[in-house]
Amino acid sequence: MKKFVMAGLAGTVAGIIATTQIAGPLLAQEAENKASVYQQLDLFGDIFERIRSQYVEEVEPEDLIEAAIDGMLTSLDPHSSYLSPSDAEQMRVQTRGEFGGLGIEVTQEEGYVKVVSPIDDTPADEAGIEAGDFITHVDGESILGLTLDKAVDLMRGPVGSEIVITVVREGEQEPFDITIVRDTIKLTAVRARTEGTSVVLRVTTFNDQTFPNLQEGLNEQIEEIGGIDKVNGVVLDLRNNPGGLLTQAIKVSDAFLNEGEIVSTRGRDPGEGERFNATAGDLAEGKPIVVLINGGSASASEIVAGALQDHRRAIVVGTKSFGKGSVQTVMPLRGDGAMRLTTSRYYTPSGRSIQALGVSPDIIVEQPRRTADTEEEETNPRTRSEADLRGSLNNDSLSEDEIRQIEEDRAKAEETAELREEDYQLAYAIDILKGLSAFRPNGPSQ
Repeated sequence: MKKFVMAGLAGTVAGIIATTQIAGPLLAQEAENKASVYQQLDLFGDIFERIRSQYVEEVEPEDLIEAAIDGMLTSLDPHSSYLSPSDAEQMRVQTRGEFGGLGIEVTQEEGYVKVVSPIDDTPADEAGIEAGDFITHVDGESILGLTLDKAVDLMRGPVGSEIVITVVREGEQEPFDITIVRDTIKLTAVRARTEGTSVVLRVTTFNDQTFPNLQEGLNEQIEEIGGIDKVNGVVLDLRNNPGGLLTQAIKVSDAFLNEGEIVSTRGRDPGEGERFNATAGDLAEGKPIVVLINGGSASASEIVAGALQDHRRAIVVGTKSFGKGSVQTVMPLRGDGAMRLTTSRYYTPSGRSIQALGVSPDIIVEQPRRTADTEEEETNPRTRSEADLRGSLNNDSLSEDEIRQIEEDRAKAEETAELREEDYQLAYAIDILKGLSAFRPNGPSQ
């Protein structure tokens, strides 16, 4: 027993000696690092004092400090930044769904301001701004080299005022100007409607109202059609949706999933990762879902598309999404300001990160450029049929109800054909739902 104790004690002592021998250099290195940090902070203080006292014009110390903080954050990635008290308040207003501006979501790419997406029915959308556009000038002033927040500040202004932005667009040889009148942006998070027996849920943003609007809109459309049994499926339109609140993306995904992971987040510390799971209940009651995405679908939109795709709950149609796979945490600071800091990456249920890669559709469908009205007329000539011939025989093998049903089905098909001219991707999604419904036992008539 004594030998065992002694052996244990000797081992402990040896361990202490070994640890001391290893820890010595580590402690010295840590002390050296701290000294280096303090030297850098002293350098910052020297520069700050020189600027404050010797710069050609008088500057406010508070402005210098805010600029230094913002520079520190924006050097990390395009989505980390300092929010002044006014910016922080504006961000809180935006999440509630109403604010003043142009109606575009922007990011920064290699020093250029890039449009993630225009927001539906806003001045930018109506003026023709497109996802992927690069903004180079505001009212003739170059914004190249400015931080994203500074560039956005130039685009802000009183409601009703006019702004001219210069745009570089892929496929266009020269930059061109677009004039926009600023307005109050009222975000309608979800617009619900029916196309035939398909419910279309157009989700424009993920703010506090997104899930309640989606749930209410879906239920109203189901009731209007005549019950869930009459519905052939749901189109979840996330095109040009720049994202928003992570909590809302989780709720929207959960609305159509009964179980399993929705999304997980992983930061620098593996132990601080989070996983969010679905709860029982499917608002669509198992009906087929098609999710529409494009290059303007970002962040929260990609969480929803990725979750439904990985669980094979939806067919994803359109073009590759934006590829913003990081999570920002807004941290309040003293003085009513805030810090927006990238704290983690998110991962879809299959474990894939979509950062910089985006969500790839199951079926790639490009949205064709709109053609002139004259071209549309030429491509839709009216064709003659047997029924147009003089003296043609009647069809006496069908009842009046059966003939009426055939005519109703034809009218629905013609409505979809007309929709194809207006929105090819949406029409494609509805055609998929019709096809799935036709092969489903006891599916609703089309």
